[in-house]
Amino acid sequence: MPITIRKAQRIQNLPPYLFAEIDRLKREVAARGVSLISLGIGDPDTPTPPHIVARLAEAAKNPANHRYPDYEGMPAFRAAAAAWMQRRHGVTVNPDTEVVSLIGSKEGVANMAVAFVDPGDIVLVPDPGYPVYHIGTQFNGGETYRMPLRRENAFLPDLRSIPDEVARRAKLLWLNYPNNPTASVAPRAFFEEAIRFCERHNVILCHDNAYAEIYFGDRPQSILELPGARDVAIEFHSLSKTFNMTGWRVGFATGNAELIAGLGKVKTNVDSGIFQAVQEAGIAALESDPSIVEGLRAMYRERRDVLVAGLADVGLPCDPPAGTFYVWVPVPRGTTSSALAMRCINEAGVVVTPGNGFGASGEGYIRLTLCSPVERLREAVERLRGLKL
Repeated sequence: MPITIRKAQRIQNLPPYLFAEIDRLKREVAARGVSLISLGIGDPDTPTPPHIVARLAEAAKNPANHRYPDYEGMPAFRAAAAAWMQRRHGVTVNPDTEVVSLIGSKEGVANMAVAFVDPGDIVLVPDPGYPVYHIGTQFNGGETYRMPLRRENAFLPDLRSIPDEVARRAKLLWLNYPNNPTASVAPRAFFEEAIRFCERHNVILCHDNAYAEIYFGDRPQSILELPGARDVAIEFHSLSKTFNMTGWRVGFATGNAELIAGLGKVKTNVDSGIFQAVQEAGIAALESDPSIVEGLRAMYRERRDVLVAGLADVGLPCDPPAGTFYVWVPVPRGTTSSALAMRCINEAGVVVTPGNGFGASGEGYIRLTLCSPVERLREAVERLRGLKL
């Protein structure tokens, strides 16, 4: 006789899956024989650079790499991450105590709540924002306080508007610049304000810097470049977007030694680290000639310019992204994020992401990615022209 299976309350409390209907519609449209153009998922379409692949292939042949790896990362990988921080940001970190490897930065983001959030603690989360900030909080009994990101404030949270009683109970503050989904970049003055806020209210500053290398103006900063950051902050880096390694699941966190130790303690109890051959490939990536990343930036810039100009021409004007490979597009008056996303799929065969999937403040926008060749982006624009927006 079958048993009664009841999911944990934390799973039952998850919000309805917004994208279930979109997935259903994608299947329906594809079944009609339409070749969908997917601009919905931020997954680089060009391959991992060959020298990184070659390093993996060679490292995988080494029997020493077939055993359990170090939980917190090979010393050589952590040293390479520290050296990259020095070259890229001019920041000196101790690879033994201020760097921990991650099975992709998403794992580290989720586990920050495991390490530091107790039931009833408040976590300050940008809205719209990466859903894991909220989900990690919810899974560990914390309470999410959503900070709206508005165009009139350059898509920066207004830290001064956070009520004192909320700030007193806050444990973590999540920031993410260059930002997903708004594609904005934060100025130094904002980071300085965030550090002072965290000092004043005894809050841990968590900066998700997964898109550090994808920018189209001034080089975005690491939070750790600023005075005082080392006392309050941890920063998350991913090799996924920088080196086209989304499927490899490798990244690192760096910053305050106590925060790194707390995250490392979680990892020693819940995972067994990253396959050492992948870490060796990660070393090759971090030691890459800068021209590789410069080439990717130039490619995304060309795609950005083509897509933004094309969208304006078909009635979807938007601000050019300052960073990331996303385009954050206001929807026309009289419609909603979800309604427009459905029309794009059903009538044009173009998959986009409704902004409210990133939080209530994302309503009124759709997000498109630059992870398709220029020719495909031009075709998407022509298809959208048929919507007569």
